[in-house]
This record gives sequence, structure tokens and C-alpha cells, in this order.
Amino acid sequence: MSEEQTLSYDIKEIMKLIPHRYPFLLVDKITECIPGKYAKGYKNLTMNEEFFQGHFPNNPIMPGVLQIEAMAQCSAPILLTLDKFKDKLALFAGIENARFKGVVRPGDRLDMEIELVKLKGPIGKSHAVGYVNGKIVVEADMTVAMVENK
Repeated sequence: MSEEQTLSYDIKEIMKLIPHRYPFLLVDKITECIPGKYAKGYKNLTMNEEFFQGHFPNNPIMPGVLQIEAMAQCSAPILLTLDKFKDKLALFAGIENARFKGVVRPGDRLDMEIELVKLKGPIGKSHAVGYVNGKIVVEADMTVAMVENK
């Protein structure tokens, strides 16, 4: 696949790329992806999300770890669309410099932008930023390992 081709994925196409399913599928659409470079996408949050029921009653907030997971899922096509990683599984291998700068609530859209910073063999490092209404709410450096999908 050409590395300069801009791709996008709807929910059905995302489900072909990654194994996550409800209630743990945390990305609704990949709006842009240039293989080997970056991805942009979003998650629409509604009160129907299971985690809002207990985090926190009467003050629903998306858990920070799920914001990070959403960005990791959004980043998957960056490597999975490269021929050498076709049919592989992207596993979270590390996280650094995570910062939570705002809250994500029901009714928000978590917009995510992920840029691949380094790729060495099957290990990719990326910088991810999450926004709500144009304001940064989460930021992290993530490491992913590409493994056989058994």
C-alpha cells in the first residue's frame, strides 16, 4: 500500500482491523490515516457507556485509562495498514508522559490525533493527543508491539 495514501475507516472497517468489541471498542471512526505516519479519529460519548454508570454516579467522567485505550485503538491503523504488519495484532507495550488536562463527559466527542514518532522492527512509538471542543484533555507517548494474531 502506498504510504502517502490517506485512508479512512468506518466502524465496520475498524472492527476488521482490531479485535475489540463492545463494551471495549472505544473508537467510532478513523477520519484520516496515512500508513506509517499518523491517524485521526474520534469516539462519541453517550450516557449509555457502561463505565459512566460507576465513574462516577451523579458526576459521569470517562476514566483516563479508557481515554488512553481509545487513543491506542485509534492508532492501530498506522501500522496495521503497512504490508509488513498485515494481519498482525497491535499490543500496548508501554505508556509514558501521560497527562490528563480536562474531563470527558457524556455528550462529548473525544477527537484523537496520533503521530508515529519511531518504528524499529515490530515496535512503534507514537505521540497521542485527545481533544474535546478543540481543547486538549489528554496527551501521552505510547509504545505498541506488533505480534502474530493467533
